[in-house]
Amino acid sequence: MIIKKVDLETVCGVTSRLPANTQPEFAFAGKSNVGKSSLINALMNRKSYARTSAQPGKTQTINFYHINDALYYVDLPGYGYARANEEVKAKWGKMIENYLHKSPMLKCVFLLIDIRHEPSENDRLMYSWIQNQGYRPVIIATKLDKLKRSQVPKHVKMVRTGLGMGPEDLLIPFSAETKQGREEIWDFIEKTAAGREAADRQESR
Repeated sequence: MIIKKVDLETVCGVTSRLPANTQPEFAFAGKSNVGKSSLINALMNRKSYARTSAQPGKTQTINFYHINDALYYVDLPGYGYARANEEVKAKWGKMIENYLHKSPMLKCVFLLIDIRHEPSENDRLMYSWIQNQGYRPVIIATKLDKLKRSQVPKHVKMVRTGLGMGPEDLLIPFSAETKQGREEIWDFIEKTAAGREAADRQESR
């Protein structure tokens, strides 16, 4: 995918109305500090368009990035941030739930998991929750460059087993440092946006 144009078009807080977009949307979810902003920057082919921070819980809004005037990357608030109080966590959760339920153009939810560690309880809950909303999450296993190449198959299996993924479920290892996995993610997005992938939204939801 050649990135010609990127615009941060809409920023939604807890009381904001969702935009009435008419082009495909691809959402990115993950716990705080898993590398979500770094991934989105890599997919936009920009160094720092999406703000990265060493401080977890930085993203507290839903950010809509318009890509090539053709589709949207949607950055969802991180989950599992221990310092956020319960009221804030509940508002973030409601905001994400509202988006998943009400956006007719959402084609796929990418869930980011740190490949170095077994999925946490929060990761497993989020995976199941996204499925319960009617989507089949695509797992992006981040921080790939932190492992030796020989360790990767073992850790991929650990993530797949920890989440209870089926053999048909997609997992893409990714490194923000080396950009390994970016082409595969771009290819999936392009095919899905063009309708060549099976729709992730279940008709029954």
